[in-house]
Amino acid sequence: MGGRPIFERLVRRFYEGVRHDDVLWPMYPEADLEGAIQRLTGFLEQYWGGPTTYSQERGHPRLRMRHAPFTVTPEARDRWLLHMRTAVDELSLSPLDDATLWAYLERAAHAMVNAPSA
Repeated sequence: MGGRPIFERLVRRFYEGVRHDDVLWPMYPEADLEGAIQRLTGFLEQYWGGPTTYSQERGHPRLRMRHAPFTVTPEARDRWLLHMRTAVDELSLSPLDDATLWAYLERAAHAMVNAPSA
């Protein structure tokens, strides 16, 4: 997939979009934005076969549990996917890597929904 440099670019570009999103931005820790960037980067790097630093530092990912404090509606999911799609597109991955990564991100985003539409 390209290792940590690819995931770092992906996540930083994703957060550029999130910063200007009135639905998503309130869910993110502005005071610890760099921490959020590093956690997501580390998670993705580990998921795609990189070092297990994320689990060593934070334990099992437990994505649903970690997102439970936030109201994740279908609208929030769709906005998350919008910003992530922009970030993925800017990576210019091979078609296979793009499709594989995108399929994972879509599944993960759908799994995080924990509230109905407003």
